[in-house]
Amino acid sequence: MKNKLISLILILFLLNGCVGASSVGVFGSGVSVAIDPRTVGTQIDDGIMDKNLDAKLLLMNKNYLLSVKTQVLDGRIFITGKVDDPEEKLKITKLAWEVQGTRSVKNDIKIKEEFSFKQSAKDVLITSQLRTAIIFNKKIKSANYSIDTYKKKIYIYGIAESKEEQLLVIEEAKQILDVEDVISSILLVEDLRIQKN
Repeated sequence: MKNKLISLILILFLLNGCVGASSVGVFGSGVSVAIDPRTVGTQIDDGIMDKNLDAKLLLMNKNYLLSVKTQVLDGRIFITGKVDDPEEKLKITKLAWEVQGTRSVKNDIKIKEEFSFKQSAKDVLITSQLRTAIIFNKKIKSANYSIDTYKKKIYIYGIAESKEEQLLVIEEAKQILDVEDVISSILLVEDLRIQKN
């Protein structure tokens, strides 16, 4: 009975996610599929890969639902978050490579240390400042980017229309006070397997 209940919850979670993938896109709620430079088919494939990985992570450890974030862009998997030990990080990397359609995996998971409210608040502030900066920069399509910050290091994932836009996003991140490093995983539209015509 318990297994049936877990399976039912997992199926509902996956079905709920699949509905949003075609109408909302990978970059968050309210983002139109038309803004995303990937083809609709690639967006759907990436969304399915992301949900598959999330389901596998949930089955491995239910705590990963909150502590590990995944992003799939053009078959490339990006993982951030915090885990208790290095062995968990390796298991998550292995799990990501097992998802059908995976082209590459970049695992930026950190090993947990003592929680610092001050540090977490600073990270949230840095993320908010960068998000605001790229929204107001007319040369950047802000909807094409996801941002995470951990210990004053900014992780940027997304798709740039041009090399100039890619460099602008990185430059905006470097200008934020207290940022120690910018880790960029920004793909160019020209590097996508399949592009919109």
